[in-house]
Amino acid sequence: MGIYEGKLDGSGLKIAVVISRFNGFITEKLLQGAQDGLVRHGVPEANIDIYRCPGAFEIPAVVRKILEKKKHDAVICLGAVIRGETPHFDYVAGESSKGVGQLSISSPVPIIYGILTTDSVEQAVDRAGGKSGNKGYDSAVAAIEMVNLFKTI
Repeated sequence: MGIYEGKLDGSGLKIAVVISRFNGFITEKLLQGAQDGLVRHGVPEANIDIYRCPGAFEIPAVVRKILEKKKHDAVICLGAVIRGETPHFDYVAGESSKGVGQLSISSPVPIIYGILTTDSVEQAVDRAGGKSGNKGYDSAVAAIEMVNLFKTI
């Protein structure tokens, strides 16, 4: 019986971060957390590429283009979709999730879903450095672990 898991060593890794500008007061905090997590685990700052797009709906298309270039060890997706009074939330949250998920299944490198889907601004704030931690940081750690797990497999 073998047990395989990824180490939290980001030395030499090249990471792409795709971030939505929409709800920037939240996504910028997620980005700060992701950058902190990557650097703390050994990823050189020069090896972190940041790709900004308008909203969460556009993230899968940007990820697909990044994957075509084959120059990153992992892609981290960051965004914040906050429920409002219209069905817009359901469409954007569902389509971004589905798009990233489909890419993840066929990708040779890990794709990490760090897109918040919350019912309120308060919930988003809590997950972007508030009482629930920073999901950007968590996504960075997951990316490093998954890259190393992929290498082990």
